[in-house]
Amino acid sequence: MEKFQESMYSLIVETSTNLPKDVRRAIKAAKARESSGTRSAMSLATITKNITMADDNVSPICQDTGLPTFKIKTPVGVNQLEIKQAIKNALILATKAGKLRPNAVDSLTGENSGDNLGLGLPVMKFEQWEKDYIDVRLILKGGGCENKNIQYSLPCELEGLGRAGRDLDGIRKCILHSVYQAQGQGCSAGFIGVGIGGDRSAGYDLAKQQLFRNSEDINPHEDLRKLEEYIVEKANELGIGTMGFGGETTLLGCKIGVMHRIPASFFVSVAYNCWAFRRLGVEVHAETGAINEWLYQEGENIDFAAEKELESARLEMAATSEKPADTGREIILQAPITEEKIRELKVGDVVHISGRMYTGRDAIHKYLSTNDAPVDLDGQIIYHCGPVMLKDNEGKWHVKAAGPTTSIREEPYQGDIMKRFGIRAVIGKGGMGPKTLAALEEHGGVYLNAIGGAAQYYADCIKSVEGVDLMQFGIPEAMWHLNVEGFTAVVTMDSHGNSLHRDVDQSSLEKLSQFKEPVFG
Repeated sequence: MEKFQESMYSLIVETSTNLPKDVRRAIKAAKARESSGTRSAMSLATITKNITMADDNVSPICQDTGLPTFKIKTPVGVNQLEIKQAIKNALILATKAGKLRPNAVDSLTGENSGDNLGLGLPVMKFEQWEKDYIDVRLILKGGGCENKNIQYSLPCELEGLGRAGRDLDGIRKCILHSVYQAQGQGCSAGFIGVGIGGDRSAGYDLAKQQLFRNSEDINPHEDLRKLEEYIVEKANELGIGTMGFGGETTLLGCKIGVMHRIPASFFVSVAYNCWAFRRLGVEVHAETGAINEWLYQEGENIDFAAEKELESARLEMAATSEKPADTGREIILQAPITEEKIRELKVGDVVHISGRMYTGRDAIHKYLSTNDAPVDLDGQIIYHCGPVMLKDNEGKWHVKAAGPTTSIREEPYQGDIMKRFGIRAVIGKGGMGPKTLAALEEHGGVYLNAIGGAAQYYADCIKSVEGVDLMQFGIPEAMWHLNVEGFTAVVTMDSHGNSLHRDVDQSSLEKLSQFKEPVFG
């Protein structure tokens, strides 16, 4: 199985660092639809630059390399136990090489295993078939989009859409609502897989199975084909846009599957996936273990390196004053930051940060709610980020990937921690809620939205790692001390009570309500 293990290592590395061709084409189409000079245009330009950097560096596209889920089809007689062990060995090697972040955490103790292995991890689903080769498919689905999965039990009442009944039209309403509720927290523009029927667990499994389909395939079930096309069209009329900034593209693809159910239960399950749709597969020779063919790589490839649009998008944005959603201002911030400087910032400003910032995710926020900070945070910036880190032979840490994590998880803590320690800015993605917004206004703080998934782009802005605290929480959850230069983000919540996330949520809800009336018989 040595050669098979090498093949699995290649599959893991490619999936983490190289988006499949169908996903690239979907992102290119989204860029073509977007109005130039907007936040969404800048976001998509950053995303495409990040894709190119991940290719060039052979480094993770997103720092949250997710929970590895393998779907494996084997010929009769192939030893599945050996396959499992080879995959586990390959995961250990990929984690050590910095191609994956250590993401396996004990649910009771909070301890990180450090190698992506643990009880129930990785997920491996086997199926036997009559063909003479092994088919292995892998999806790396991060926590930000996984947390936006949702399941509906019909009939139900849906905000903005009213009653959803046990019929195709009720299913339609649930799927549209699933896109609305995700907003920008799942790193839109995204893809969704939908499972109709089954029980609760089978429904979610069916939904995730749809994400293994090519995003350009055609559903053979006519009603589902029409529904898939309808959902993509109408979801893109909600105005949520890339990163939830508003814009023309909210959904890049929708795939729907159906299975039987029992009379008492009618579930609609939705698996949301971010734009960083890391899904690849290989056909492997059953005897040699060598890769015969890569999957999802047919058709035209998109070389984003040839599309040098990031700087032009920024310049367009700075020059645009007629768009009321954008201030057209670009501002340099040097950390630490004064309250006076923070009070000058407004929603829509693009900021470029240099100086020190500190990472802090779930474990750090919980810790700071009851303990003293290990460093002086007065005037400082907290970055909601769990980076991929590697230590060199001299014991020095290097950042391999460092995009933002979803911020809303810190809502119970954020405002109190900012006031207690004098923190002036928080960077993350997807926005925060009313408690944090009130604290920003009272204390003098801002929320800065970085581009979700752009882990290589932001890693390039980090010039050095100056220290680390609270390593007992594991690499993703530790407090890293980072020196940055030219770190770009957008002010989406300011110290004057303004929130772009609240505004987009309200406007998209109004647009969602336009789809109340029945469409399918």
